[in-house]
Amino acid sequence: MEFSIEKKENYTLVKVLVEKLDTHIAPALKSELVLVSGNGEKNIILDLSSCRYCDSSGLSAILVANRLCKNANGTFVLTGLQPAVERLITISQLDTVLNISYTLDKAVELVGK
Repeated sequence: MEFSIEKKENYTLVKVLVEKLDTHIAPALKSELVLVSGNGEKNIILDLSSCRYCDSSGLSAILVANRLCKNANGTFVLTGLQPAVERLITISQLDTVLNISYTLDKAVELVGK
């Protein structure tokens, strides 16, 4: 199992359970996110606390989730960023586009607004 999905009251928590979000994992994550969104969920929290590495395909999956939530007038929040992943997001200037929270509690607060 590469990720877990928990349906909560007003959001879905998607947790990446592997250390690398790369070409092996990203396509499955993308299709899972599309399914979650297709089921009417507009708020998604993506928890990357177990993830120490992310490549361009991982970033692509993150951006897909962000777009799906935006299109549904919902909120997408990224949480649990490890230093290397956070650096990649900053270098890609996605920190200006994405909602990023450092704790799950804060992420839930962002979704609740």
